Amino acid sequence: MIQIGIVFLVAFLALMTGIGIWGMKKTKTLGDFFLGGRTLGPWVSAVAYGTSYFSAVIFIGFAGTQGWQFGLNALWIALGNALIGAGAAWLALARRTRRMTQNLDTMTMPEFLQERYGAKHLKPVAASVIFFFLLPYSASVFKGLGHLFEAVFGIPYDIALLIMIAFTGIYLILGGYFAIAVTDFVQGIIMFAGAAVMIAVISGKGGGLIEMIGRTAEAYSVHIPPEKQPTILTIASLVFMTSFGTWGLPQMAQKFYAIKNERVISKAAVVTTVFALMIGFAAYFTGAGSHVFFDLASVPKTASGGVAYDMIIPALLTGQLTGNLQVLLALILLLVLSASMSTLSSLVLVSSSSVAIDLYPSRVDAKTGKDRSVAMMRFLSGVFIVISYFISRFQISIIVYLMSLSWGVVSGAFAAPYILGLYSKRVTKAGAYAGLLTGMATMIVLFFVLGSSNSPLSASIAILVPFVVTPAVSAFTRPPAVELIGKAFAGIGKEGR
Repeated sequence: MIQIGIVFLVAFLALMTGIGIWGMKKTKTLGDFFLGGRTLGPWVSAVAYGTSYFSAVIFIGFAGTQGWQFGLNALWIALGNALIGAGAAWLALARRTRRMTQNLDTMTMPEFLQERYGAKHLKPVAASVIFFFLLPYSASVFKGLGHLFEAVFGIPYDIALLIMIAFTGIYLILGGYFAIAVTDFVQGIIMFAGAAVMIAVISGKGGGLIEMIGRTAEAYSVHIPPEKQPTILTIASLVFMTSFGTWGLPQMAQKFYAIKNERVISKAAVVTTVFALMIGFAAYFTGAGSHVFFDLASVPKTASGGVAYDMIIPALLTGQLTGNLQVLLALILLLVLSASMSTLSSLVLVSSSSVAIDLYPSRVDAKTGKDRSVAMMRFLSGVFIVISYFISRFQISIIVYLMSLSWGVVSGAFAAPYILGLYSKRVTKAGAYAGLLTGMATMIVLFFVLGSSNSPLSASIAILVPFVVTPAVSAFTRPPAVELIGKAFAGIGKEGR
């Protein structure tokens, strides 16, 4: 198995490096590096969105945890991610985001918020949020990959981290977003194929898809008594956080900036929805199906005797994919690697842009007149990757807290100012500030009050509260300038009210 896996791994990393070198030839300006020159078609854009959506967390952590605890109810998460987080996001946000970012000549979320609301201090505030909370998130993805390599390929954790950092750095630093999008497309094909294999193998081992569903429901009711089964509120908050919550994440919104034209949106929405449905169903169906293959005695346990949720999927796959099926196991492991590297590259790109684009004082050398922005983006991408390595390697306690808070804080801070800014002409600068700060504060307070186990509920509340606060503050503060609104909503017509 290790030999097959290493062959797949070497071929995969060589391909990623080649794409990075190819992308370098197409990357001349800052717009090329960060947005791929706004030239990406529906298939590449849609798959880039989908691969950034899912990382190793869904296959290792979420699938094992929610699959075991929720049973088949975990499939509601997959459905929400596909319909709301993927398809509806494209239909509701893509057209307005692309048009308004072009009207305002902006490339990043902090730039967009500053220009949309005429708030010169909003950009550094937003950039700081991205830096302090997305960077630890990227480090957590590195950490998960390192442990995966150590467990499967026998490569020591430290060396595995260095390998991932080196190859992610090569194709990201050389080719920028164009290379990311193309590699995401390749990785997306691998992910889709690997997900299909997971469904086919696990349902086949369980007696067929319909039989597997029935056996899962029956075993779940035995393993998890009614009083320990999740409430509707728990399931709903997790669906909401992982579906609507992605609408406010800068690394997801960036995909809308880069599309070739608005005609690709409807096709991209369909492609992304199908892709997300396949990936989500494969992950959560496999996690729920673990009830068929494990009982309370055989399910992986921690040292203290509790269920080791992160080990459920690896144990299930290695236990069922033996002998001639080890080639399929290698493909599935490549699926997990692809999911993580695509998410990681998007996180690093957006995190580095928070400094290179949003906080860097001057992109043009005063003496030579030469544009320094692409070189700075490449340099900072490398710096951020190295920082991610040290965070992953040494696990500083404060950084661990930031990892746990990252999704809720970032989405809570940006969702309302970003989405309301696309649709409403009445939102004011003060309202945008209030929404951003309220979202952050709500998540941080609730995280410590309700505990980390209730993070989905805390994040959901943190996302929703600014949608009340932002309009309320806007109603009592100075309206935006007519000229600013005219520029932002040019070409959008009567849709923006």
